[in-house]
Amino acid sequence: MTELNNSAKDAFDAKKTALVVIDLQKGIASLGRPMAPNSVEHVIGAAGKLAEAFTEKGAFVVLVRVSATDGKDMLHPRTDVEMPAMKLPEGFDQLVPEMARFENALVLTKRQWGAFYGTELDLQLRRRGIDTIVLCGISTSIGVDTTAREAYQHGYHQVFVEEAMAASSADEHHYVVNKLFPRIGKVRTADEVIAALE
Repeated sequence: MTELNNSAKDAFDAKKTALVVIDLQKGIASLGRPMAPNSVEHVIGAAGKLAEAFTEKGAFVVLVRVSATDGKDMLHPRTDVEMPAMKLPEGFDQLVPEMARFENALVLTKRQWGAFYGTELDLQLRRRGIDTIVLCGISTSIGVDTTAREAYQHGYHQVFVEEAMAASSADEHHYVVNKLFPRIGKVRTADEVIAALE
């Protein structure tokens, strides 16, 4: 892990900070494929711990899921890697129970990797005066990474909770966490974020 500048005490104003959780839904978190370096169960547990703390402090929680209606609303680029036709199973876009229990959270549906493009995420954050996003979820190198880049371009401060995210391989996860995230935000543990939330 990259050595991070933790010398100054972090302080996150609960009124200006949102937790954004990416794709912790049945069709992704329950696919049975191995994730690394953290298990799906570990990611869900850490994200739930964050959501509890944010809810207790009255901070905004956004639960992002990916879904489709007829499939024509999804992206279909020409690529070198042929992607199989995907028929979404029943309940694919339902949040995992550990996250669905946060009834006051905004549930936001996206149609591609990032949570900003084509959604009301930026609008909902700005209406609440939020300038900082705490980001986590699956996959580090796809949904989380793309959302982080979009948030950076929208001018948000960002905090990334490494233990609350995972990817298809440890290499993918570590590359994003160690090379990209420190350039566009701060990498912190769940406990550090919770302790700094005021």
